[in-house]
Amino acid sequence: MTASKAEGAAAAPGRATKGAASRAVPGSRFRCGLAAIVGRPNVGKSTLINRLVGQKVSITSSKPQTTRHRIVGILTTGDAQIVFVDTPGFQTRKGGALNRVLNRAVRTALEGVDLVLFVVEAGRLGTADRGVLALVPKPVPAILVVNKADTLADPARMLHFLERAAREYDFAEVVPVSARTGRQIPELVRVIARHLPEQPALYGADEVTDRSERFLAAELVREKLFRSVGEEVPYGATVVIDRFVQEGRLRRIHASIVVEKAGQKAIVIGHGGEKLKAIASAARRDMEALFGGKVFLEMWVRVRKGWSESAAELRRLGYEHE
Repeated sequence: MTASKAEGAAAAPGRATKGAASRAVPGSRFRCGLAAIVGRPNVGKSTLINRLVGQKVSITSSKPQTTRHRIVGILTTGDAQIVFVDTPGFQTRKGGALNRVLNRAVRTALEGVDLVLFVVEAGRLGTADRGVLALVPKPVPAILVVNKADTLADPARMLHFLERAAREYDFAEVVPVSARTGRQIPELVRVIARHLPEQPALYGADEVTDRSERFLAAELVREKLFRSVGEEVPYGATVVIDRFVQEGRLRRIHASIVVEKAGQKAIVIGHGGEKLKAIASAARRDMEALFGGKVFLEMWVRVRKGWSESAAELRRLGYEHE
């Protein structure tokens, strides 16, 4: 499959993706640290990290389990560098080997961070949210980030919710935002920065993630899969990059969508292969925009029964190392 060239930042496979950022002012008291973003599924964590970083580093969809890996997004301003750690939504209702791996990734991401952003949805704070809040390490300051604030238009209702949510924990700050529109995002950045330690930057000023293009390519395919098929397929599907070759600004990528059942394979392929073609076309367009060059993308669908319940398969597919 081919497509026209798109403009964007380029990075070699295996190296951090880069983007525009400002450098620290000489002599300023520079702050830098890790801020973990946690919350139950579907509160908008991935949309938030993309908005904060200013570039798509984490995939999004309306389905739980969209984020399955620890994703790092880097924002560098004139006086601070914030290393955001996006985590899978913590699963409190469903078991299974894959969900256990995802929950372990959340716990691991909280180790050694300087700050926690606990994200809830405006007007909603329930048992699942409290289950995630219980994971926050007590010595680490936590900021309550109330996302989707634009959906709660009544100021009185918003104030009542903020007061009620703030009583759940000894939060360092409470900031209502809208990751979708960008509302209050600059204020959130300022609040985060003042809670970070004074130390030099951990990454280059133009880096926006520590993930390779190979990883990002697989995630973009999985995002389009999640958005294109019914509820029964995404949770039994993952994506593997079989081949990634860069020739100048051209990238040749071979990807496999791995499902657990033959029926799921038929759904992903669609009538006459139309569904798979649509997934590949949408993923390729996003890759070209992100990588800044032409992409040839070939895709297959393979059946691997029970992969999401097998520890050995999960390790082979890159989950157990999280």
